[in-house]
Amino acid sequence: MKQLKTAFKRPVEVVVISDVHLGTYGCHARELLAYLKSIKPKKIILNGDIIDVWQFSKNYWPVAHMQVIKYLLGLISKGVKVTYITGNHDEMLRKFVGFKVSGFDIKNKVVLELDGRKAWIFHGDVFDVTMQHSKWLARLGAHGYDLLILLNRLVNFVCLKLNRNKISFSKKIKNRVKSAVKFINDFEQICAELAIENHYQYVVCGHIHQPEIREITTPKGHVTYLNAGDWVENLTALEYYNGKWHLYKYHEDTTQLQIFPEDAASENLDASALFLNLVTEFNLKPN
Repeated sequence: MKQLKTAFKRPVEVVVISDVHLGTYGCHARELLAYLKSIKPKKIILNGDIIDVWQFSKNYWPVAHMQVIKYLLGLISKGVKVTYITGNHDEMLRKFVGFKVSGFDIKNKVVLELDGRKAWIFHGDVFDVTMQHSKWLARLGAHGYDLLILLNRLVNFVCLKLNRNKISFSKKIKNRVKSAVKFINDFEQICAELAIENHYQYVVCGHIHQPEIREITTPKGHVTYLNAGDWVENLTALEYYNGKWHLYKYHEDTTQLQIFPEDAASENLDASALFLNLVTEFNLKPN
């Protein structure tokens, strides 16, 4: 485990983080907090599914999850621009789209101009047929995924004790099931084609938990497709600096990041207090 604190914070122009799923057992909030404290960003894009409202329970909200929220609020107070783009697991926040205070705002999508090139940023659930026509099935799948992550953690704990490599059940399923592979490929292709038609040079998504940076070419042109991945399995983020996009991978970070311990005395906070605090902090009112 990484223990030593990073003395130098890396300057980053833009950071894109998606699919954190705060409030679920699979979320790696402590690792995310360590990453956030290792960088010095000018702008942060929270690209959907940051708080998992679908599986939100007042009986499960660990201290580390609240620490992530508080740290982001602290960055806003220090002048860092933070944009929250809504996703499907936090779609409740779509009623607040257009809200803006200080350096924080809530949107459905963002277009950033970076060194003369346009980046179209959105979560991506709009292209999910299951979300459009069978939302109940998507919710059921989300609960099943969370149980799978719990089982995976138990298996990896045993693997660690036996000095064996960790495994990922969901990655194996995604890589082996043809329909899952086809869905990911179709998703990326649709995003790229729409970005090309609208003359964007970058299209930045989340939703499918597949971190990626690659060029996609169609008969109408080409675009750089990017996906920030997630903080459930991959622990990845997108960073823009020195005129170029980079894919950050926590598991490949060779610097020593400090893992911040939780307060065992208050391991599970009342999660209902989270929204009360946010409403009070920002005076949130639906449009």
